[in-house]
Amino acid sequence: MPLDVALGALPFETRSVHRSSVWRVPGVDPLRTCGAEDLVVHKVFAGRDRDWADVRGIVDRQGARLDWELIESEPRLLLELKETPEAWDRRHALR
Repeated sequence: MPLDVALGALPFETRSVHRSSVWRVPGVDPLRTCGAEDLVVHKVFAGRDRDWADVRGIVDRQGARLDWELIESEPRLLLELKETPEAWDRRHALR
């Protein structure tokens, strides 16, 4: 099974881990997962077509439950570091 692993060093990544929760499935070891808002930010930062499709799905499923203040506060610095500020406008259009 393919698995993505990332080593976090940015303040956002630290905050994302602190906001994460444990997902329990019977018969499987607990798995720590990020919240929907942090997943949106991670996906916007990655910026591949598949990531944008995933973001659309998250927004469609979560709807009004999403904390847009969190989503809008986190990615700007990340996108500036990556030198892709145009993704900020694309993310904003999803709301």
